[in-house]
Amino acid sequence: MCGVAEEKLGRLGLTLPKAASPKVAKILNWKRSGNLLFISGQVPRVDGEISWIGKVGREFTLEQGQQAARDSTLMMLACIKEALGTLDKVEEIVRVKGYINVEPDFTEVSACLNGASELLVELYGDPGQHTRTAIGVASMPFGVAIEVEGIFEVS
Repeated sequence: MCGVAEEKLGRLGLTLPKAASPKVAKILNWKRSGNLLFISGQVPRVDGEISWIGKVGREFTLEQGQQAARDSTLMMLACIKEALGTLDKVEEIVRVKGYINVEPDFTEVSACLNGASELLVELYGDPGQHTRTAIGVASMPFGVAIEVEGIFEVS
């Protein structure tokens, strides 16, 4: 089923990937509670493979970090489709949190996470505006540059 949001992704030149199975036992990609859908942290994948291995500010520029954030957000969107069957049931994006693998002196963690936020606003307009936290960290699962999670109000 390809809805309005997926068609818009296509117009943006983006393809919705398939949701990946969690690598850690007993961890869910998503959990719904009432009208809220919680998406677990998603690492960036390109063509189904974990990608963007390294640190922003060392192996990757800020702009590359923003692309990694966009790729993680596409994985988050894939989880929404897995949970709801369509991206069109998202009413509001409530919260986005990003963890960015950085060198200690890299201070543009918030700007890096803009890759995620900008995609969500491009896709959903005003309902895509959200609260957000960006955190710079010393280490990440699989050595990835970023992990993004979110909370969504859904119908």
